[in-house]
Amino acid sequence: MKIILLYGGQSAEHEISIISAHNISQAIMYNLYTVQPIYITKDGQWIQGPEMNEPSLGDQQLIFNESAHAKWSTTNTPSKGVVIKPGEIQEEDAIVFPVLHGPNGEDGTIQGFVEVLDMPYVGAGITASANGMDKIISKSLFTQAGIPQVPYVSFDDVEWKNQQENLIIKAEGTLLYPMFVKPANMGSSVGISKAQDKYQLIEAVNEALKYDRRIVVEQGISADECEVAVLGNEDIHVSCVGRLVKTQDFYDYSEKYINNTVEMEIPADLPESLSEEIQNYAKKAYRVIDGSGLARADFFVTANHDIYINELNTMPGFTQYSMYPSLWKATGLEYRDLIEELIQLGLSRHKTRSQMKSYKS
Repeated sequence: MKIILLYGGQSAEHEISIISAHNISQAIMYNLYTVQPIYITKDGQWIQGPEMNEPSLGDQQLIFNESAHAKWSTTNTPSKGVVIKPGEIQEEDAIVFPVLHGPNGEDGTIQGFVEVLDMPYVGAGITASANGMDKIISKSLFTQAGIPQVPYVSFDDVEWKNQQENLIIKAEGTLLYPMFVKPANMGSSVGISKAQDKYQLIEAVNEALKYDRRIVVEQGISADECEVAVLGNEDIHVSCVGRLVKTQDFYDYSEKYINNTVEMEIPADLPESLSEEIQNYAKKAYRVIDGSGLARADFFVTANHDIYINELNTMPGFTQYSMYPSLWKATGLEYRDLIEELIQLGLSRHKTRSQMKSYKS
């Protein structure tokens, strides 16, 4: 079987996608599969490189730059690869592995495209991808499911333009500083800012609006950040709980992925009953967004052991620093076996979907 590995993409998380795809390409069982890398440039070109029959060799140091090409993917760049139309990836006996983070990859768009091609793919479906990516929608679903969250307010760019002072009054009347301002559709801390006063709040909203037209402003709280890896379709499995060991209040994109100052405690040093409660909330959140394949559930846990869900990430990072594969390794599932399980889950979901009457003439 061929694995069509999509990576890069048009979102602000382009570079993270490249590193994730590199790590995944190293873990494929090449006795069972070949890998067809497809690099999506920031301007939307699809570039097909040579098929891979073994892990890439040589220097694996990855480069962050404007063209966003990692060294392992230099054979798949415009000078060496072939520009193709997206529909040309369609073929039998193949599964798509969309290692794409953020908009135009993790939000249901690429999932819908692959379903139109009637091809199996790894990861969440259209509904779960869209629900998980949109913080406003996911928060509404979590509320319906009875999963605790920190207080928040949300609005869009039109409201901000016409009612800025009223929205500030609403935020300050509902929340306390510090507040965290986030684009509704973005991940990896891209576009997120911490506001300590009204002037920083205005600046933070204007920054977030560069990435999305809809905004979430959340109450900042003193809490640990804990995460759970979720895996499965109908039968849902969760990993042990991990904790980010914080030396500062907030980690931006650079601190997470370039400077790598974030340390992980796996498993988290928490009471067993508290870990089980977090895991149960993770399963509940996964079901309410219609999750399948995989997700990483992120929580805030206070010193008083209050639990608040932060978000559900339907295509978490697979970099060498990423929590998702690290959590499964600590739970007993090695990286290589995790990738194989994700492939099998994608094939199983496609088979189930194909048998539905709604997809038959």
